[in-house]
This record gives sequence, structure tokens and C-alpha cells, in this order.
Amino acid sequence: MAIATTALLAACAPNSKQLASGIDLANLDSTYQPGADFYMYATGGWQKAHPLTAEYSRFGSFDQLGEDNNERLRSIIEEVSAKENEKGSIEQKIADLYNSAMDSVKLNGEEYWYDLEGFLLCDGYQNTREITNNWLNEVWPRMQRQGVPGLFAMYIAADEKDSKNNLVTIVQGGLTLGQKDYYIDKDARSEEIRKAYQKYIVDLSQHSGFGEEDAQRISQDVMRIETRIAEASKSRTELRDPEANYNKLSYAELKEQFPGIDWDGFFGNFGMEGVKEVCLGQPAAIHEVEKVLKEETPEALQNIYLWHAMDMVSSFLDDESRALNFGFYGKVMSGKEEDRPRWKRAVAAVEGGLGEALGQLYVAKYFPPEAKARMEKLIKNLQIALGERIDVQEWMSDETKKVAREKLDAFYVKVGYPDKWKDYSELEIGDSYLRNMLAVGEWEIKDMIKTKFNKPVDKDEWYMTPQTVNAYYNPTTNEICFPAGILQPPFFDMQADDAFNYGAIGVVIGHEMTHGFDDQGSKYDKNGNLVTWWSEEDTKQFEERIQVMREFHDSIEVLPGLHANGSLTLGENMADHGGLMVAFQAFKNATKDAPLDVIDGFTPEQRFFLAYANVWGQNIRDEEIQKRVKSDPHQLGMWRVNGQMPHIDAWYEAFGITESDPMFVPKEKRVTIW
Repeated sequence: MAIATTALLAACAPNSKQLASGIDLANLDSTYQPGADFYMYATGGWQKAHPLTAEYSRFGSFDQLGEDNNERLRSIIEEVSAKENEKGSIEQKIADLYNSAMDSVKLNGEEYWYDLEGFLLCDGYQNTREITNNWLNEVWPRMQRQGVPGLFAMYIAADEKDSKNNLVTIVQGGLTLGQKDYYIDKDARSEEIRKAYQKYIVDLSQHSGFGEEDAQRISQDVMRIETRIAEASKSRTELRDPEANYNKLSYAELKEQFPGIDWDGFFGNFGMEGVKEVCLGQPAAIHEVEKVLKEETPEALQNIYLWHAMDMVSSFLDDESRALNFGFYGKVMSGKEEDRPRWKRAVAAVEGGLGEALGQLYVAKYFPPEAKARMEKLIKNLQIALGERIDVQEWMSDETKKVAREKLDAFYVKVGYPDKWKDYSELEIGDSYLRNMLAVGEWEIKDMIKTKFNKPVDKDEWYMTPQTVNAYYNPTTNEICFPAGILQPPFFDMQADDAFNYGAIGVVIGHEMTHGFDDQGSKYDKNGNLVTWWSEEDTKQFEERIQVMREFHDSIEVLPGLHANGSLTLGENMADHGGLMVAFQAFKNATKDAPLDVIDGFTPEQRFFLAYANVWGQNIRDEEIQKRVKSDPHQLGMWRVNGQMPHIDAWYEAFGITESDPMFVPKEKRVTIW
């Protein structure tokens, strides 16, 4: 595995005691008491040692590991780029994509604007109604094939009620700001963002070659149309209900119920002949798109399509285009002060466009078999522990426990990297960054259609690259996946004892496992089908217990006057709770015959919780907090610790927490799910 440089150095240092515990004592801050603010007690030292730089709006343990990974990926890419690579090989494509992103002279040169003008066809902008209609009928379909967002989104994924087969899915979209709240909320922060967004549209439009009057018109049309769609769209919280977002129609029913969209032309543009059925996620939003297409002028429609194209490619152009993009998304939306250096953006481009190609080189260099073997053992122990937790729950009937056990036993486990890699042979990469990224977008759509359209689900497909610092649970395949990228300190350390590894990566494993039984995952059976398998009484008791968690997190004030959203974050909060409960039991099972010693003054149980807390150490700007409270289903790092510990009985015992401690919650008011 890719052990961090600091861990390698520690292995050679005389202080093997600290290495064995896995806990870096410098991360702690003893000016805080565990029962008053466990988060600061466990991570305050880390936060002081990692102040926010101008590049970041949030920087935490995940980001630090991401930085370490960036350096590894950079070294791989630059090593490949220094060689003479065979044309068509993944090495050639990686090298040329990276070099095109790094070529600042060409990016800022006059010839590069020819690529942009050829992409947008600015010379035909609004000259005549005939040209406008031609643009909508010919230019826009080509842009869609290259991945430019439209007024709604289309993808192909597992049919949630027939999980072995893929289904064409249509969902709400068309919102550059990502979600409806930014368009309709009346608070000062939302008003500020809308005003800055309109200025960004004008500035980027003018920089792309449009006159001031045209740029203002584009801004007005975009804001009006996107607001219309936003008002008809569902919120992030509403999108969490899988049953409410499943509306399966035959192709004939789709055309009959939504006649305002040329579906034959839409699917024909992608070469998708023979669509039989579709899932239409949010009917109200798609009906509003019908109205927009009917009521808005061709010029206005051209403007919003042009805007989506300009916004998408702004990061692939000259430095001024990138600066305008960062000025809005980085500074206004997140509070960042400085853009990432060019090399990091170039690495991200390769990661995004050729992720699995880069992953092949990454795992060959940084992920040995012994790391995978130890991880698989941890996962098995967590499965056993979750089964034990299921068995002792009083709120579950015996029949529900039986079915839950069957689902747990059916988990499909993926560790490290895929058994088969994506085929990039049809993707051509050259020396133009813009053309390369458009080629990537077009290839991704073609690959999706080629591998999924009217085909069964491939359970071996990975939804993250091997180098990703993250993990996931996918309900329709009932799978848990742990890429090689996360299997490093502070999550997983081959040199650390079980107290550390169960508290860190163990909780991550338990987190993903219990997603299969959270407020969303519990609605899918062992085969990944959206179906009710709980009894009515079980569901009632489950809802009563998760309501305790929802209300607890609703009460958290993350900034003065701004509270967390307990409904939006419910699934992730439940998974954190379950992960802690299951991992702690697995840890106790693993060490019962050979108890661990006290190290550095901490018991094994204390080190378990310290390891968990250190995963979430971070600094964050207020603007980023405001953005995440609106959009992120994950709770903020501080509250993934301080919002969870008060509900874990073993934490009280480990640190001697009593009623006199500020974090104390009476036992009868604690979450009791797992």
C-alpha cells in the first residue's frame, strides 16, 4: 500500500511505541476536555499545524491525503511524459492530456481562440432567426454529445426495481448553481450569490467574444430560465426519497405524457435507437422544461445553451477564463483566496478523463497484495460484527433480522482496484486541451451507451477510481467498495495496531455497510431491488429512532443563526453511528483473546475513538460551511465527531464522561439504532 512518507520515516525512527499506536500525539490539544469538546481535544493540534492556505476553503485529513496522492500521481504522470510512448497507448494519452493542460503558452495564444470559436460558433450568434434555429438544431446537439449540460440530464444505470438490468433515466437538471435553494431562497447570502452569478455570466460572455449588450441579455435569459426550472425542481432533501423519484414509463407513455420534448430527436442524437422504457425522476421539473421550450424565444434558448457551454469549458481555456471561473466558484461560493497551481489542475484533468488508465499505473506502484489481504480480513470481521448487532436489536422482528442477515451476507465487496479495466482505445488525445476535454466528454457518453444501453448491469464496474480517497455503498448492486487511495494513514496503517485501524478504516467500513440499512439503503433488498422488506411495526420503530438523530442534528448551530439540516444529512449520520457501533464491536471481538496495552497513556478503547476523530480533523471557512449546509448530505467534520460521540455508550466509558460534562446526553435521549 501507499504508506505516507511520514509513516515511512516513523518506521525508521526510534519511537516505535508511537508508531504501534498509530496515534500522533501532536494532533491532540489538551487544553480541551474530552467531555467538553472531544473534536478539539482530539484534533486541535492538527488544526493548529494545518492552517488554511489561500488555496483551500476547507482542509482536513482527507485533503492532506489527497495532497499526498496528488504528488504520487504527478510523479507517475511526469515519469510517463518523459518517455517516448507508443501512439494509442494509455501512457501516450495520459502524457498528452497532461501536457496539453500544462501548455500555458498555447492556452493563452491566439490560435487557441479558434478552437473556442469553432466550438461556440460565435460568428453566427443571433444574426437572424434562421441562424438561431440552425444553431439550436445543429450546434446544440453536437454540444450535447460532447457533454455540455442541457435543461435536464440523462444517464443509464440499474433499474431500481429490476436491478439486474440497466434503464435509461431522465432527471432534473439545467441549474448551473446545482440546486434550487440558490435561486429561490431570500436570505442575504443567497441574494449575494445570485448577484455574483449574474456578473460572472456577463464577464465570461464578454471575455468569450460577445458584446456588452449581448452579454447582459445572456445573463438575463439564463437567470430567468434557470429560476423557472429551479422552482419546479426538488430539493436535495426531497431527492433522497428513492420511491418518490422512481417513475417508470414505456417509451410510448413518455412521448404521450411529455409531448413538449422531441424525444426521438433527443435519443437519436446519441444514437440510442430502440429505447423501450425510461425512469423519469422528477416529472414537475421536466414539465417545466416543456414550458420553457414552448414559451421562451429561440434566442433565449440559444443563450442558455451557449452559457452552459461557456461555463463548462471555461477551465479548459486561457488564464483569464479560468480566473473568472475561479472568481465565482472558488471565491464567492467557497471563500477560497487562491486557485490551485496549474500542475494540480492538470493532474485533476487526467484523473477525471483517464481515471482508470492512471489507476492501473497507481496500483502497480503503491498497492501491494498484503494490504488488500489485511483489508479483506477487516471487512469480514466487520460483517460478523454487524450481524451480531442485527441479532441483538429489540426493535427488529425475527423475520426482518433474517432478511437483514441475508442482505448482509450478500454484500459484494470490492477492495483496491477493479478486476478489469476500462477500455480507452476509442478515445483520441492530442495537443489541444479544449479538444481533449471535449473528446473525453463525448467518449464518456459513448462508452455509457455502448456498455449499458439495453444491456444487463455489470456488477464488476467501479464507480470510483483506485486512487480515490473515499469509499462507497451502492444499493442497486448491494456492494461496498474501498479504493486503494483511502487505504493509507490516517485511515489504514499496516504498522499500527487494531485499536487504530478499527477506529479509523474500521469505522469507514462499518459506515458503508450500514448504508445498506439506513433510511435509504433499507428500502433495497439483497438483490438491489427497491422493495419493502421490513414489517410495518419494524418500520415504525425504525422511524422513531432515526427521528432522534434528525432532531439532534437539526438543533446543531454551525454558525450564528445557521443550523445543520438533520434531514439532508440523515443517511450519512446514521452510517457514522452504525459505523462506530459496528467497528467498536468488531474491535472488541478481534482483541478479546489478546487485549492491547495502554500506550502513551491511552487505553485501546480511547485510541479507537481518537483514531476516528482524527479522520475528521479540518479547518473550514464560513462560506464553505454555508455552501455545505445547503448541499452536502454529509455533516461537517466537527459534528461527525461531536454529533456522534454523545450517542455512543462505549465513548462515555472510555473517557469517564459524566453528567457534569457539556457533551453528556442522558441515556434515554441517545440514538439507539445499532
